[in-house]
Amino acid sequence: MEVVRKDIRNLHLAVYPPAGRVRIAVPNHIGDDAVRLAVIDRLAWIRREQERFAAQPRQPERRYVSGESHYHLGKRYNLEVDEIDAPPRVSFLSKTKMHLSVRPGATIDMRREVLERWYRSELREVVAPLVESWQSELGVEAADWKVRHMRTKWGSCGSDTRRILFNTELAKKPVPAVEYIVVHELVHLLERGHGERFTAILDEHLPDWRQRRDLLNAAPLAHENWSY
Repeated sequence: MEVVRKDIRNLHLAVYPPAGRVRIAVPNHIGDDAVRLAVIDRLAWIRREQERFAAQPRQPERRYVSGESHYHLGKRYNLEVDEIDAPPRVSFLSKTKMHLSVRPGATIDMRREVLERWYRSELREVVAPLVESWQSELGVEAADWKVRHMRTKWGSCGSDTRRILFNTELAKKPVPAVEYIVVHELVHLLERGHGERFTAILDEHLPDWRQRRDLLNAAPLAHENWSY
């Protein structure tokens, strides 16, 4: 369990997918014994949440071969792979088929890199207008934002540097879920933690954020075991 002490009024306990990590934000004036009692009091709920995440479907390990299922903006596609003596690329053959062309003899790692590079580009196209729109809506401005593969979080915001990172995996999620992460990270420019003020800002500007969060976590998880 991760215990974080903050200048907040109330204790906040949360269980995060996919591994059921438990995080508790604790006001500075509350002692360790009170924290233990709070956790024990909600132990049954914690276990139910962890069991729910454990039962969530996961994709098998990707090998980037024809016949695999891959996702793009919330839609599932059947992958078709061809080895062609030409620059690697990703395209759509139909509403249900994604095409990956690679150099002859390309390894799994090479195929993965082609797809991840494409996913990064696709996500930038989605995120750019959302960041611009929501910066205006919230009255904030990030110093910079980037897309990169992360093993632990959907996104992160450096409150001091005002730099935001978005996980490449978001390119596989529905746009409303991506928008939720964009707003979530931008709100951190107004409020560092996840306390009452943070929630109030989300409630005001994105009232359905909880449904969007559920949508984000509803799709099959990646093979790797994230622990954010």
